[in-house]
Amino acid sequence: MGKVLIIDDENQLRKLLSRIIGLEGYEVLQADSCKSGMKQLVGADPEVVLCDVCLPDGSGVDLVMEMKKINPLVEIIMLTAHGNIPDGVQAIKNGAFDYITKGDDNNKIIPLLSMAMEKAKAARKVQRLEENTGKRYSFDSILGKSRSLKEVVELAKKVSGTDVPVLLTGETGTGKEVFAQAIHDNSSRRQKSFVAINCSSFTKELLESEMFGHKAGAFTGAVKDKKGLFEEADKGTIFLDEIGEMAFDLQAKLLRILETGEFIKLGDTKLTKVNVRVIAATNRDLQKEIAEEHFREDLFYRLSVFQIHLPPLRERVEDIAGYVNVFVKGFEKKVGKQIQSIEPAYIEALKRHPWKGNVRELRNVVERSMIIVEGNCLTVNDLPVEIQNAQAIQTGEPTFSDFELANMERKHIIKVLQYTAGNKTEAARLMRIGLTTLYRKIEEYDINIENL
Repeated sequence: MGKVLIIDDENQLRKLLSRIIGLEGYEVLQADSCKSGMKQLVGADPEVVLCDVCLPDGSGVDLVMEMKKINPLVEIIMLTAHGNIPDGVQAIKNGAFDYITKGDDNNKIIPLLSMAMEKAKAARKVQRLEENTGKRYSFDSILGKSRSLKEVVELAKKVSGTDVPVLLTGETGTGKEVFAQAIHDNSSRRQKSFVAINCSSFTKELLESEMFGHKAGAFTGAVKDKKGLFEEADKGTIFLDEIGEMAFDLQAKLLRILETGEFIKLGDTKLTKVNVRVIAATNRDLQKEIAEEHFREDLFYRLSVFQIHLPPLRERVEDIAGYVNVFVKGFEKKVGKQIQSIEPAYIEALKRHPWKGNVRELRNVVERSMIIVEGNCLTVNDLPVEIQNAQAIQTGEPTFSDFELANMERKHIIKVLQYTAGNKTEAARLMRIGLTTLYRKIEEYDINIENL
């Protein structure tokens, strides 16, 4: 549903607000000062901020302008104490979304937050569309020279000139969205919107609202009418990633769109008609899901008029070196480092890795290497410990002992947390570990986040 940052030095109030907002399904971040609030804003990129007017190291009213300079799309709701209404008004002049009075307006928090979140997401959606205007994905830009990948590209080229639904299958991280975008950008719909949604990221109710929209009052927090993504993609293409995660009864509504181009919004009684090409993707075996009655057979046949299977990275290791070179160049500006060479053993170690996360996992590994590397040459020592140990076993070299492993792991976690400005969610993503695992290791290794 989005991220909300609460900046308030009153610990009890901050925890109470965090619990209330968290129960609504939002990811909640906390800060107790202007300094820590700005750090969270940069590192976590929340859509909405709830900020107190009086903070120990500055004025929340002035902080609004600073936050807007860094992130013009963030929406800020001010928390004012009794008698501080003028501060709230000044904050709005500085760019705040609205203000509420502590203690008096508790019942207004969630509806106001919902409106601010919707405005922030809409602004980001417009920004993404503007950024993508004129940006085209040609099939020639798809990296990889392996025979298996070239065969897949040829199939995608053939289907792009038609208007039929496409089902992309393959493991997580094989590049299904890249192929979907290329198919759209080489079709007759290229001048219209390409809209993507991950079906596994939402509950059934929220996914239905995101896809089809809703009328005001359809559910708690639905304060005004909302367009769904199918309407946003009218005359264009919608990409439904992880289609196998979609709730069974919601699949019937999708089937109706494929057959008639019509659907009914949540809370509405009238039909909405659209002309949308559907490209779906899954890492699941949909035939097995059908047998277990988790996926509709009729929907499967409608979606898979043309099916393309993307090969996993471990079956085309000759493409790894090319990916690494591109990722390194892409990360140099972000991490502030220039890489002049890559040790051959580094590439060989990557070729031996099973890559369960495929190209996405490889990208994360290269990004971590760029954070860790001390000089201008990537070596095996800059790889995650598990890949280093696998390489050592292959070459007959000694592997890291438990003590050395713990020491290296602690240093690695600190470097990644410094890179993410203390954002533990992003750090866990980069290290490909669970957030609870990261919290446990921070405690186990006695890592002081405040001193990073």
